[in-house]
This record gives sequence, C-alpha cells and structure tokens, in this order.
Amino acid sequence: ETIKLREEYIKLGQALKALVESGVDAKYAIEDGLVSVNGETAFQRGKKLVDGDVVAYEGNTIKIIK
Repeated sequence: ETIKLREEYIKLGQALKALVESGVDAKYAIEDGLVSVNGETAFQRGKKLVDGDVVAYEGNTIKIIK
C-alpha cells in the first residue's frame, strides 16, 4: 500500500490509520512497539514520515511517496 504526500510529511499516527481501525488502535500499536519505520521500531505517533519511508505493522507495509 502507498500513501501519497499532499504536504512535506505525514505523521506516523495518521499514516498508520490506513492499516488499523482507528486512531486509538494506531496509538496503542505504536506505544506497544508493534510498528517499525524503515526497519526500526517507532514509539512516536508524531514522527514525521517523508518520501521513501516504509512503515511496517503486522506483516503489512505502507510506502510513503511524493
């Protein structure tokens, strides 16, 4: 799956909503260390994702593109 950027970046919590039911689910998935960005575990919902970043969660991936 891909997310096309409308602005300079998208926050991790917003991007993850493409894979989970709600923002609350995204919050807990991140807090529990279940989400990685570019292969590294991410714990910040506000982490800025830019062109080329790859988010992984439960075997699903999202690529951020411009």
